[in-house]
Amino acid sequence: MKEKIAGVNSIMEAIKGGRKIHKIYIQNGRAGKKIEDLINLAQKRGIYIQTVEKQRLDQMYTITNHQGVVAQVENYEYSEIEEVLEKAALKGEKPFIIILDSIEDPQNLGSIIRTAECAGVHGIVIPRHNSAEVTSAVSKASSGAVEHIHIVREKNLVNIIKYLKEQGMWIIGADMSASDNFFQTDIPTPATIVIGSEGKGIRRLIKENCDMLVKIPMKGKINSLNASIAAALLVFEVVRQDEKNEEINESSTNS
Repeated sequence: MKEKIAGVNSIMEAIKGGRKIHKIYIQNGRAGKKIEDLINLAQKRGIYIQTVEKQRLDQMYTITNHQGVVAQVENYEYSEIEEVLEKAALKGEKPFIIILDSIEDPQNLGSIIRTAECAGVHGIVIPRHNSAEVTSAVSKASSGAVEHIHIVREKNLVNIIKYLKEQGMWIIGADMSASDNFFQTDIPTPATIVIGSEGKGIRRLIKENCDMLVKIPMKGKINSLNASIAAALLVFEVVRQDEKNEEINESSTNS
C-alpha cells in the first residue's frame, strides 16, 4: 500500500533509510540547496520527480504544511522486538529501548522518535491500540528519524516487558508518584524506559511489572510534563550515566 509523506527532511531520510519511494512531487518555483540535494539524491536512486502547482500539493496533502514537497511512498513497515535486540548486538552495544504506553498525539510520538534516534536508542515499542501509529504526520514531526529506528507494535506490552526481562534488560518506569528522582538514581543498564501518556501516566499492570520507578521532580504549579520532554530527560540521563560508568571502568582498567 502507498501513503504520502511531506517535507524535505522527511523525504530525504526516507530515501536514505531505504523506504520505497514511488514518486516525488515538488512545487513549481521551489528552489534552494535542500531542494537541490533532494533532487540529486532522488535522481541517483532513480526516483521519478514531477513539478506541480501548489494547489495540487494542497489537495494531495492536507495534514500539515507540506513545505512544497510531497512523496508517494510505501507504508511504514513495523519491526519485531527480536530485530531491535539483533540491531544492538550487531553494533556491539547494550540494547536501549523505549516503551510508550498510550501516546496518542502524533506530534509527541514524532518528537520522541527524533530524540530516541539522536540518543542511540535501538527501538521503540508502542501498543496496537490507544496509540498513535507511524503516519506522515509522525514522520514529519520526527524530521525523518522514523526511517532510522525500529518501531515495534505489540498487542500486550506486559508480555513484551516480561520478554525483555528474560533478555537481561532492566525496566525503568517514569511515574509521578515514585519516591526517587531520576537524576539521583543509579539507572541500571541495559535499560528499557517506559513512558506513559500525559495525565494518566503508565497503566497499573505495566507499572507493576517495572523493575523500578523514577520521577521527574516538579517545582511549578503544573504537575506533569509533555511526554516527549519527559522521554528526552530520562533517555539522556541513561546516556549520561552509562557514559560516565564506562569512563570509570576504563580508568580502573588502565590504572
